[in-house]
Amino acid sequence: MLTSAFSGSLFVVAAPSGAGKSTLVNALLAQEPGIKLSISTTTRPPRPGEQDGREYHFTSAEDFVARADRGEFLEWAEVHGNYYGTSRLTVEQEMKTGIDILLEIDWQGARQVKKQFPDAAGIFILPPSIAALEERLHKRGTDEPHIITRRLLAAGGEIAHAPEFEYAIINEEFNVALSELQAIVKATRARFAQQAARNASLFAQLGIHSS
Repeated sequence: MLTSAFSGSLFVVAAPSGAGKSTLVNALLAQEPGIKLSISTTTRPPRPGEQDGREYHFTSAEDFVARADRGEFLEWAEVHGNYYGTSRLTVEQEMKTGIDILLEIDWQGARQVKKQFPDAAGIFILPPSIAALEERLHKRGTDEPHIITRRLLAAGGEIAHAPEFEYAIINEEFNVALSELQAIVKATRARFAQQAARNASLFAQLGIHSS
């Protein structure tokens, strides 16, 4: 499989809006060294305060389509008239150096990634209930009521794809959910293929040869 060639691991995290995915991911990145959040490429204009290479890699639609045609994206999609994608070249380059990469994307993007990286660790964040999801969306205070309704309607369809992921975390108590996310990271790093790639000289010294 493709990931056996890389010493870094690939994590794919998805969730319905309001499940707490970004908060969990940010906490993980703050506590776990060696994991880097992949920065997506987009054709939408930068918003005030955004910087190229920090929030997104900004580019033109022409450039994006040309790169997509060359197969340079692990996953990509058109959303509200703009393109968004994850650079396959950047992800592979960083994983070869031993850096773990985390993709915070939707289930459709995750499905595209798994076709190219079947060993990627897929993690789906679930709310403890739809009522809790609705409460969290209201508490965020960032969306109008009709937007919240739309997000709740979409959540059911998104949650239906949770079985496509290897791991499911129910984000009821934040600290418990975070510890489970960290446990998945540690277990993935201990996979034979990752250990063999990161410790090639030791494995050779011990006479261990991967099948």
